[in-house]
Amino acid sequence: MRLRRTYWCGDISLKNVGTNVVLAGWVQGRRDHGGLLFIDLRDRTGLIQLVFNYEHQEDLFRAAEKLRAEYVLAVSGAVIGRSPETINLKLATGEIEIRVDEIEVLNMAQVPPFYIEDAIDTDENLRLRYRYLDLRRPEMQEMLRLRHRLLMAARKCLDERGFWEIETPMLTRSTPEGARDYLVPSRISPGCFYALPQSPQLFKQLLMVAGAERYFQIARCFRDEDLRADRQPEFTQIDMELSFCVREDLIAEVEALLARIYREVLGRELHTPLPVISYAEAMERFGSDKPDTRFGMELQDISGIARECAFKVFNQAVSAGGAVKGINVKGCGYFSRKELDDLTALVQSWGTGGLAWMIVTEEGFKTPIAKFFTNAQLNSLRRYMAGEDGDLLLFIADAPDAAQKILGQLRLHLARKLDLIAEGEDHFLWVLDFPLFAFSPEENRYTSNHHPFTAPRDEDIPLLRTEPQKVRSLAYDLVCNGVEIAGGSIRIHGRDLQETIFRLLGLTQEELEEKFGFLLEAFKYGAPPHGGIAFGLDRLLMLMSKRKSIRDVIPFPKTAAGTCLLTGAPAPVSPHQLQELHIKNFGTQ
Repeated sequence: MRLRRTYWCGDISLKNVGTNVVLAGWVQGRRDHGGLLFIDLRDRTGLIQLVFNYEHQEDLFRAAEKLRAEYVLAVSGAVIGRSPETINLKLATGEIEIRVDEIEVLNMAQVPPFYIEDAIDTDENLRLRYRYLDLRRPEMQEMLRLRHRLLMAARKCLDERGFWEIETPMLTRSTPEGARDYLVPSRISPGCFYALPQSPQLFKQLLMVAGAERYFQIARCFRDEDLRADRQPEFTQIDMELSFCVREDLIAEVEALLARIYREVLGRELHTPLPVISYAEAMERFGSDKPDTRFGMELQDISGIARECAFKVFNQAVSAGGAVKGINVKGCGYFSRKELDDLTALVQSWGTGGLAWMIVTEEGFKTPIAKFFTNAQLNSLRRYMAGEDGDLLLFIADAPDAAQKILGQLRLHLARKLDLIAEGEDHFLWVLDFPLFAFSPEENRYTSNHHPFTAPRDEDIPLLRTEPQKVRSLAYDLVCNGVEIAGGSIRIHGRDLQETIFRLLGLTQEELEEKFGFLLEAFKYGAPPHGGIAFGLDRLLMLMSKRKSIRDVIPFPKTAAGTCLLTGAPAPVSPHQLQELHIKNFGTQ
């Protein structure tokens, strides 16, 4: 490379007029105006216009005519001001241009499969197949810049608050809890496997036992699970752990970190402390443990009224230990019967029996079930649901948990359908006091709601012997706009309590010694109280950049099927490689 860059394209302004500069980048486009040729040069900072004059630079003009989109150039020239009528205020460098006196073509390029510009209407699979071209587009370059700034802001903040960045192993042991592991066969230990880490959980707890006291890591994690818009088989966490803390200490550290990230990356002030809600309240009010609080339409429990009415679907559900819950869809009494039938079919597809509806009018209620209620019950219902003329009231009768969850899904569906969500806002809140366990009917045993190292609330420890399902945990999730962006807990730091939890999860003494013996042994040597949390970096960046999918904020993501369209992974390997790993070749299907 003969010409050595002296400036970035986007950094040049009127103050540089009269200066000779060397720029490097890609050809964005060209415009031939007869004796004048204009070329837009692009690097990661933006665009700048190059100008070639046939009358004054015939040889250079002829060379510039041969340039095509995405050619890689270095150019030398003088910065000049544009004439007033040619100023482009839509472009950051629109007041100046470069009068080129030398070109060095660093590489030629074929015509790309899609335009290198924003707002392209291109199939996502094609973009992923040519991800290196997709990443050239300005909006994707901005994503990479935001990702970098987020990571640097997090590192600076945590360093200043006394955290040490410590790496933990990528090749570890498979554990029986959580999602499926990605396994790595060992060549030198036939029949044995490493697991790629689902999180650094056990190692960061051991770092607390080791006396590190405050740890963080930008951790790569791997989970072999079904993919959704907010999931990938490999992802990045901002992982934290600290000793001698209670839950409120963790929350304060996270809020300081989040405020710093928002200030440095987006230039926005985040007002702390953030709102706090219990798991039980979140489910009762929103039907979700990650509630979107940017709009209302909160759930109401009308089981007391339903128990006394003559509508059998309602009163029998309550008599059987269920509940009747409803939402008020304000001003939507205009819904047609077909729209109501479609909503009924939708909730039935989610697993409930049906949907009851009432439209509030000046004359009373428009509903096929009005005859099953007394006037007093209808008036009570109207008051309880804050019903006004023109409102649509929707009800589900089911088991309490099912009624909450399905009505919560319906709440979100209607908010999107009616455009009730203020997309420009960010609503954060903490959700606390999750149940420690969930019961799995398929496995006929308790499973951990978070993971088996989460501590129960002190006052609930006696319930471990009698009613484990009622034990609340010292777990906490940070939610933004209905998306969980961070989750953590105060950990168990005593051997006896940890063994009790393992046994409630169905592990035998032999299993827990085999799988977690190293952790239990470590607890014998003075483990401090500790807790931690992990941010989903990709989810956080998705929300900060107002994207719909984490695939848009990961440089090289996988598809929904877990494949890399760029490299073709996963792919078969040679029989020789399998033989070295002592793995039988089962062939492809």
